[in-house]
Amino acid sequence: MRIEKTPIDGLLVIHPDVFEDERGYFMESFSQRKWEGAGFQHVFVQDNESKSAKDVLRGLHFQKPPFAQDKLVRVVRGAVMDVAVDLRAGSPTYGQHFCVELNEENKLQFFLPAGMAHGFVTRRDNTVFAYKVTAPYAPQSEGCLLWNDPDLRIDWKCEHPILSAKDQEGEAFKNFKSPFSFHA
Repeated sequence: MRIEKTPIDGLLVIHPDVFEDERGYFMESFSQRKWEGAGFQHVFVQDNESKSAKDVLRGLHFQKPPFAQDKLVRVVRGAVMDVAVDLRAGSPTYGQHFCVELNEENKLQFFLPAGMAHGFVTRRDNTVFAYKVTAPYAPQSEGCLLWNDPDLRIDWKCEHPILSAKDQEGEAFKNFKSPFSFHA
């Protein structure tokens, strides 16, 4: 496993070890031993999975404390452009975003610490997206930023995304009061 840092502190791209031959491939999508060996102390408590058609945009979601979540996300089948927005007050990258292409070929994983808004747009039909989280889903704690907020300037590279009603009604970033704080 190789860990790649991004310009946003704590936000990481994980390159798992993949062993391929004429039969196919094998990889450990998660190994607690390797995870802890790399210095992580996160305890994942729930696994989630979604399946989406092409051009489905989900996001920008987060859970507020005390149910804030670290996430480890990946694509099982298909492809997404995955986006994280730093919502941690006091962070030098507050309000900035980072994008990474996750797909079944590159098998990359994306680690998002608590305090990130998260979203993705699918690039292929029948995309299966999986993620591990460190806190259970708590509807009373969820938040959603407006996916096309002009202050965030995210280029989703999708002309006509398919959105839920909730995602169409996200909060404007300029009105957002962060419950998260940055700890270097």
